[in-house]
Amino acid sequence: MSSEDNLLPLIVEPEQLAEHLDAPNLLIVDVPLKAESYTAGHVPGAIFLDHRRLLAGDGPVPNDVPDEDALSALFSELGLTRDTHVVAYDDEGGGWAGRLLWTLELIGHTRYSYLNGGIHAWRAAGLRQSREPHQPQPSDYRAEILNPGVMIERDELLERLDEVQLAVWDARSPAEYRGEKGQNRHLGHIPRAVNMEWTDAMDRQRDLRIRDYAELITELDALGLTPDMEIVTHCQSHHRSGFTWLVGKALGFEKMRAYPGSWQEWGNRDDTPIER
Repeated sequence: MSSEDNLLPLIVEPEQLAEHLDAPNLLIVDVPLKAESYTAGHVPGAIFLDHRRLLAGDGPVPNDVPDEDALSALFSELGLTRDTHVVAYDDEGGGWAGRLLWTLELIGHTRYSYLNGGIHAWRAAGLRQSREPHQPQPSDYRAEILNPGVMIERDELLERLDEVQLAVWDARSPAEYRGEKGQNRHLGHIPRAVNMEWTDAMDRQRDLRIRDYAELITELDALGLTPDMEIVTHCQSHHRSGFTWLVGKALGFEKMRAYPGSWQEWGNRDDTPIER
């Protein structure tokens, strides 16, 4: 099965997923901000993932990508195989689910989908939920960074800040972007970055699904973010920008990248340029 004949589209609606719950090679992963969301009710067959497993966890940039050994252990525990189609969702509109799917893209696993709106949309559709924890069937998965282009590191970003075909999408709040709020040594934003807060891409009237694509494309275009550009997205820890990366992919932006160090790294150094 190639990525072209994936089991499900990149953005899958609750009713679509409900029709495929018994499909072989389907791995549904609930990666909530709050673990109680999983125990309160999850998609039948979904396994729980602690979102902290998607972060390095220590060092100067604890939100960076875990090393290949840690990723291998994680995806082996989840039961990932080369043939697995992963469906990710969360309880907050796509941040941690997006970070998981971005991590899969990073290791070259392209068979994945996002449950549009996450558990909120599933519950609103009145679909069956389970409260029983579902245990994965462990596999022996060797994770390698096969697609490093989906990530950008600080040094490359620093070198390329003046390139007109490269744009930075800051997914933090306007107050963080303006330097009025934050816990970092330095506040503000990356030079030339534009700001659309991650929640502004969610439709609050439709259970946090991704907003109307045409409207989003128009708004991003007004900010100077167009499908032909190389777009780097970030937030404080590449959690909120997990969602904005996914939104870009859904809209057909083919050169979406993410900066996992995000403001946690950029704003805590003395050698990174900052605007306010």
